[in-house]
Amino acid sequence: MTLNNSLYRRASFILGAAGASQFPDDIGAEAAFAGRSNAGKSSALNTIADQRSLARVSKSPGRTQQINFFEVDATRRLVDLPGYGYAKAAASVRKQWDKLMSDYFQARQSLKGVVLISDIRRSLGEGDKHMLAYCLSLNLPVHILLSKADKLSRGAASAAKLTMQQAVKALASERSLPVELVSIQLFSSLKKTGLAEATAQLDQWLLDDSERNESK
Repeated sequence: MTLNNSLYRRASFILGAAGASQFPDDIGAEAAFAGRSNAGKSSALNTIADQRSLARVSKSPGRTQQINFFEVDATRRLVDLPGYGYAKAAASVRKQWDKLMSDYFQARQSLKGVVLISDIRRSLGEGDKHMLAYCLSLNLPVHILLSKADKLSRGAASAAKLTMQQAVKALASERSLPVELVSIQLFSSLKKTGLAEATAQLDQWLLDDSERNESK
């Protein structure tokens, strides 16, 4: 048995949580999606689920400050974390975001990994560094999607991936973090570039041991 894109097509919205008391039961397995507010996070989720509006693509990045949970089946979920890095946010909003993230990451035993979406045309931002370092400090695997890869030529995209690999390695070395928990790929929601690789990573996180043995 293997999970595949047909299963992710079943994803449906459960609830939006503004605090830990609203999180769904901490059972089974879930994968979270994180990234800057304009990095293409919602588009990536929609592409993986093969749905146009599973995750809303906001015209006002950073406006949604809640964690959205999507049920794939009775024991698996995809989780859309609120975007970060929006410049005009008030200090109170940023403080609320920090608490919400801390409550989520500290509480969820079912969280198996984080998909970090980063615009391939941008360098690793401060928000990305903070999220990456925080996940690795908790020994959480991080899979980086270099989104909007269709905006660059093949050669430029490969170079951008190499630059990201070097940046991640430097960050992990500087802070003594486990870089082996990080994987990186090219991705395009428009062209569906890297879709199979992204879903394969989700499969790896969301399959339990018995299913993994059956899939060999």
